Amino acid sequence: MPDQAAPAGYSGLQIALHWLVVALIAQQFILKDAMSTAWDRVTDGLEVGFDPLVLTHVAGGALVMIFAAWRLALRARRGVPRVIEASKLQGALAKLTHVGLYALMILMPVSGAVAWFGAVDVAAQGHNVMKIVLLALIALHIVGALYHQVVLRDETLARMRRAQG
Repeated sequence: MPDQAAPAGYSGLQIALHWLVVALIAQQFILKDAMSTAWDRVTDGLEVGFDPLVLTHVAGGALVMIFAAWRLALRARRGVPRVIEASKLQGALAKLTHVGLYALMILMPVSGAVAWFGAVDVAAQGHNVMKIVLLALIALHIVGALYHQVVLRDETLARMRRAQG
């Protein structure tokens, strides 16, 4: 979407989905130990009984993927506000970070599902590698948001707190 047609801010739905995904991803990291324990049992050839924490992790991953796809559809239909960049390098880094975050919000649940439901070890290994990349991109995203808030003092962070047309 060209800059002239870009909305002034994010919609309430875009903001809500962003923060829901934040909460779900945090939950995924909190519940990872239960999933790791269950996966170790699977790879050891042992039976895995019902564990609500494992179910929550699996469902949470599915919701992250669904909400990421929904967010991408909203971006395509409604657009997003113009990027406030201090430099071309910062703009390119922000774009790469966002592309990486969206890719991982889709690829990680897929790899997790293939690993869990198909007992595919290489998918589990890929899932773990992507986890590290996701953490790095989340850290970069947070640092960028804080840089905009504290150093540049622009309205970038405010756009994700309150809906605008």
